[in-house]
Amino acid sequence: QVQLVESGGGLVQPGGSLRLSCTASGVTLDYYVIGWFRQAPGKEREGVSCISSSDGNTYYTDSVKGRFTISRDYAKNTVYLQMNNLKPEDTAVYYCAVEPPYAWISTVQAMCVQAAFGSWGQGTQVTVSS
Repeated sequence: QVQLVESGGGLVQPGGSLRLSCTASGVTLDYYVIGWFRQAPGKEREGVSCISSSDGNTYYTDSVKGRFTISRDYAKNTVYLQMNNLKPEDTAVYYCAVEPPYAWISTVQAMCVQAAFGSWGQGTQVTVSS
């Protein structure tokens, strides 16, 4: 049974930084696509960043490019989302998700949508406010 536990959320001022962690059990992340998603009140869940463990390819949604970085630690079976220069519009509950790659989806960008992922963490709140 796959279990994902997110941590690292909190309250931060605009311009600040946070690092989110997603630690997996019941699955070895080496062979999965891992995604970070977020959902703000009244909005749909959106793909923020995804990474393919098989080749290291990454995807970032336009609004976070240059500010967020996704990375992996194989030894800890953990994926991180480093978030810098945070803005109030980044406020949301952040979720990690994992899924084996689909043979018919050739890019990590194409897979970085909510419907493609079946295993989810419980979420961690990120609030950016002065």
